[in-house]
Amino acid sequence: VQLQASGGGLVQLGGSLRLSCAVSGLTTSDNFMNWFRQAPGEEREFVAGIRWREGSKRYADSVKGRFTISRDAAEMTVYLQMNNLKPEDTADYYCASSSRQITSASEAVSWGHGTQVTVSS
Repeated sequence: VQLQASGGGLVQLGGSLRLSCAVSGLTTSDNFMNWFRQAPGEEREFVAGIRWREGSKRYADSVKGRFTISRDAAEMTVYLQMNNLKPEDTADYYCASSSRQITSASEAVSWGHGTQVTVSS
């Protein structure tokens, strides 16, 4: 699978951004699509995941109620709508595929390049 993330940028505290991840070449190992993020000096952490066919979702506690993951199967795109952004959301955001529901970056099958999100206070 090939994954291409886009949509990052600079936003003020409380603002919103929508990230997109274009998906191509899905295989039977790519049952879930996920967003991870990595801040400077930090480990890559799980943000949200969605089951590609069924659409069931999972979120990290730190983003529940603020972020929404969705997918458009016809457009082969996964989205991450981020609202009420905080400075601690500043990070490079990555989309990744997995064969099952995961929260650890080590369990991802494929990765796209990151897109940078900066939240200013």
